[in-house]
Amino acid sequence: MSENLSACMMRMVETDYALSDYQSDIAPRWCVGCGDTAILTAMQKLCRDEQLAPEKTVCVSGIGCSSRLPHYMNAYGFHGIHGRALPVAEGVKIRRPDLDVFVTTGDGDCTSIGAAHWIHAIRYNMNMTVLLHDNQIYGLTKKQASPTSPIGQKSNTTPFGSVLLPLNPLTVTLGVANVSFVAQAVDWIPDLLYDILKKAFHHRGLSFVRILQRCPEFMQHRFDDYVRDPSKMRILTHGNGLRLSPEVSRVYKNQETHDPLDMGRALAIAAIADEIPVGILYNDPSVPCYDDLRAGERPSTPALVETVLREEFDKVTIWPDDAEPVAAE
Repeated sequence: MSENLSACMMRMVETDYALSDYQSDIAPRWCVGCGDTAILTAMQKLCRDEQLAPEKTVCVSGIGCSSRLPHYMNAYGFHGIHGRALPVAEGVKIRRPDLDVFVTTGDGDCTSIGAAHWIHAIRYNMNMTVLLHDNQIYGLTKKQASPTSPIGQKSNTTPFGSVLLPLNPLTVTLGVANVSFVAQAVDWIPDLLYDILKKAFHHRGLSFVRILQRCPEFMQHRFDDYVRDPSKMRILTHGNGLRLSPEVSRVYKNQETHDPLDMGRALAIAAIADEIPVGILYNDPSVPCYDDLRAGERPSTPALVETVLREEFDKVTIWPDDAEPVAAE
């Protein structure tokens, strides 16, 4: 009863969040021209436009250049270990379904050491937004080939060029049971990046957004042809997907009307090799969320939280010989 009263009292205080309310006091430490900056800007703009309370917003990451993003958001953040961003985020969401949870992960962090967590997170379909920052190289550890590096890519681990075809995060994700939302964006079209993130946020379930981003240090010219030639970009539009502004439509004329419920066509688009598709590939809101299926099994009340914490602390507490463990009231 007291919790409901407190929530009502908080809602009575009108708050208008500005963009600066989502910017931390830590200056981003990314290279000049890094695509992560565009992703951070789109995230902060989304939070402002949706008026997400910073204290009810959580950004979870693993390890890598992309995973520094929580440091630059004025919200709750969890900088996890390599490849483990998704299970941490799932733990947050299952215990605190009232929070808005975002996951930022890189191509190495997600599709290599975190691949098993990635697959099962798609299957669980918990209500969160996952941003895969894909620059197709390990950047933070200074230029090693990642699972998404193009064939022939020379790096510190492939000095004569990568011999394996790259993994395609879109086709892999679309092939997992219970997938519900898959999209692709690029850092150099900020309007569409923002629109896709907004669609992903409003989807109920796990929204997987692959963002192709430039690395000015180790992959300087990887996407130059696509940046300079808009015809190499295939923009996906639909009434249930993206609706382009006149400005974007004038520049990017190579467009396809694609129904996001058409899985067969989504897989075909994801496999396109000579163009970069941008938009919503798949969106099925009918797929059940794991957190909804488990809702109400064990409500997270303050008393329960205190009991669980005391039990955990008691496991490592050294009690004096004449003292007894204190029972929770």
